[in-house]
Amino acid sequence: MASLSDPAERLALVLVQGGMQRMTARVLAALLFTEQETMTAGELTETLRISPGSVSGAVRALTSVGLIERMPAPGSRREHFRFRDGAWATLMSAQNAVVTTMREAAEHGIASTGEDSAARRRLVEMRDFYDYLWRELPAIIDRWQQQRSQPPPTVATARQRRQNTST
Repeated sequence: MASLSDPAERLALVLVQGGMQRMTARVLAALLFTEQETMTAGELTETLRISPGSVSGAVRALTSVGLIERMPAPGSRREHFRFRDGAWATLMSAQNAVVTTMREAAEHGIASTGEDSAARRRLVEMRDFYDYLWRELPAIIDRWQQQRSQPPPTVATARQRRQNTST
C-alpha cells in the first residue's frame, strides 16, 4: 500500500493549521485522495503508518461530524469507510448549532454588561455576527446544492461568471 501523496500531506497540514487533530486530518486526506471507493481501518493504518487506535479515534471524529461514513462491503467482515457525498454541506449545516451556541453566549454576556461599556459593544457585534451567520448559512447551503445539481459550466461560462462577479 502506498503512503499518502505530497498533495494529500499538504492538505492534512492545512487542516491541522486550521485546528484539526493531526491524525484526523491525515485520515481525512487519505479518504479524499484515495482512488478506491472505500478504505478499511487496516488500509488506513498501513497507508498512514499510524496505530489502529489513532485510526479509530480519527474515524470516530470524522463520522461524528458527518464527513465520512461506514459502508457495507459485501463479503467482507471489516468496516469500510468513505468520504460522504455532500459532506461539506453537512458539515456547514452542523455549524448552525455552533453558531446558535455562540450567539446565545454573546446574548448572556450582553445581559451582564453595563449599558455603554466597551464589553457590551464587542458582545453586541459578536451576537449580531452570529445572528447573521445563522440567517445566511441555510441559504448558502441551498444555493450550493442547487449549483451542484446543474451540469458543470463550460470554460467560457465559468470565465464569464468570474468577469461578472469582479465588476
